[in-house]
Amino acid sequence: MSRRQSYLKMIKAFPGGWDAMAAAMGITRNALENRTYERQGQTMSVDKAMQMQVFSDTALFAQCIAIESGGVFVMLPAPHEIDNEALLSKFNKLYAHIGLLSRRFNEATEDGEIDKRERADLAAIGDEISRHTQELLALTFRIYCRSDDEKVEA
Repeated sequence: MSRRQSYLKMIKAFPGGWDAMAAAMGITRNALENRTYERQGQTMSVDKAMQMQVFSDTALFAQCIAIESGGVFVMLPAPHEIDNEALLSKFNKLYAHIGLLSRRFNEATEDGEIDKRERADLAAIGDEISRHTQELLALTFRIYCRSDDEKVEA
């Protein structure tokens, strides 16, 4: 997803669309369009994009930046929403994806070559494994690691 696509999706997600988003941001619709479409030398600042993300109650800009940076964006639940049972569920999903990757790898390499479709499939499964692993680790650390404020001085 490009930055422009993220801007357009955030505007669409905001109740009232273009006019309402522009008003919420304190600019005119024309100014919002110019920044979105990069007309007349105008661009969307990171602050304005983040403001749109908050107003649209999405993570679209963060997802776009993560993709541009070669990564993935993972929205984490609040610490009080997760427990050991939820962590176990996430481990099970991770195991399932690893099993799926193994099966698809065997199917893709059966003929000695990985074609474009097979490569995209394997990459997508690999991305899911990476996303699940990072989410699992982040949640584990949120639950089981003391914050800097709570650390006992040695």
